[in-house]
Amino acid sequence: MTSGERHATIALASIMSMRMLGLFMILPVFALYAHDLPDATPTLVGLGIGIYGLTQAIFQIPFGMLSDRFGRKPIIYMGLIIFAIGSVIAALSTSMAGIIIGRAIQGCGAIAAALLALTADLTREEHRIKAMAIMGMSIGSSFLLALIIGPIFYHWLSLPGIFWLTAMLALVGIAILYLKVPKPLISSFHRETEPVPAQFKRVLQDTQLLRLNVGILMLHLLLTSLFVVLPIALKTVLSTDKHWLVYVSVLVASVIVMIPFIIIAEKYNKIKPIFVGAVGILGLSQLGFSYVHHSLIGIIIMLFLFFTAVNFLEANLPSLISKIAPADSKGTAMGVYSSSQFFGAFLGGVSGGWLHQHYGISSVFAFSAILVVIWFLLAITMQKPSHLTSHLLNIGKIDTKQANKLNQYLIQVPGVKEAVVIIEDEVAYLKVDRKLLDMEALVKYSAK
Repeated sequence: MTSGERHATIALASIMSMRMLGLFMILPVFALYAHDLPDATPTLVGLGIGIYGLTQAIFQIPFGMLSDRFGRKPIIYMGLIIFAIGSVIAALSTSMAGIIIGRAIQGCGAIAAALLALTADLTREEHRIKAMAIMGMSIGSSFLLALIIGPIFYHWLSLPGIFWLTAMLALVGIAILYLKVPKPLISSFHRETEPVPAQFKRVLQDTQLLRLNVGILMLHLLLTSLFVVLPIALKTVLSTDKHWLVYVSVLVASVIVMIPFIIIAEKYNKIKPIFVGAVGILGLSQLGFSYVHHSLIGIIIMLFLFFTAVNFLEANLPSLISKIAPADSKGTAMGVYSSSQFFGAFLGGVSGGWLHQHYGISSVFAFSAILVVIWFLLAITMQKPSHLTSHLLNIGKIDTKQANKLNQYLIQVPGVKEAVVIIEDEVAYLKVDRKLLDMEALVKYSAK
């Protein structure tokens, strides 16, 4: 990467991270605060936690498409302003209804797709996958950080203070976008980051991709429903000002344990068995929670199992989408995947709150365990993922005849397993085996 590419990617990743940090910080504390509101019920608490997922799922793809028409930065500015407005509404609200409205408006500022598209505009094809990995890591790190600092800030600022902080983070994001992110010289459509409407049917009918979409929906359903009831269960065995100690110890331990499994899965092509095993551990943790949520030691053990599985699955599901999706449909597949993820958060909040209200805390975990059984069956019948990765090749301006010849040449390069040449994009979308890829032979066909 050039210095400009690095700075732009880091700046955009920080904007993404701050926005997601604002959304996630309330997860470990919302149920504690909302319990004291006059109109609170467990169902409304769950809705307040998960409602952002519904609006995020609805507006994410349209916002990305609008950025193609009106420009990336104007749409991102608008999304951050909407997010800040929702945060202020939630901060000023003294009722569940007001907080729910604020959270819903937060989700309406769905800028993830526009941020990814702007990242693609500001990076060259050969570095774009690296830039997208940095964006993905910023989301994961913001989630882990939010679970740790959320209880701390709640103890210092209470929940309205966290919402005010979230609004400030949105304004900082606007400043970073204005001061640190250049306007792209050329803003073009990128199939590896943006959905193609004509490809939705193809992607939705792919049973292998469907398994992964259902998987990420269930994962975030479980994650959100967990935080509808876990803070309440934890409060009965530990004072709220010490909750962060549980989260930090469990998260650090789970990340340490997870890393070797990721290395083994990728290096030795053992993705499927470890993936299926992680889903199984997820189910065992939910079953365990239903029995031991009255015990601090039990909660810590089950939370460790849960987050070890979650961290592995969160890291591998996007990778599997990239491996399975057709070379020229990655952006569409990722768009459907992301929408499924946020819709799962909404369903988790609503179902977790409703079950808690009518049948108690144990029922939330029992229901989650049943869902994991379904996911386990889908995972175990999944085809073994190929050991292929995406690669983009700049081809410059060529005509149809040249494109057909180039496609034939590319597929003959050692390590290239799939090639799709898109003339209007001036890019060849490839699926390659990195261990076998002859980069010198491939570079000969690049326009650069």
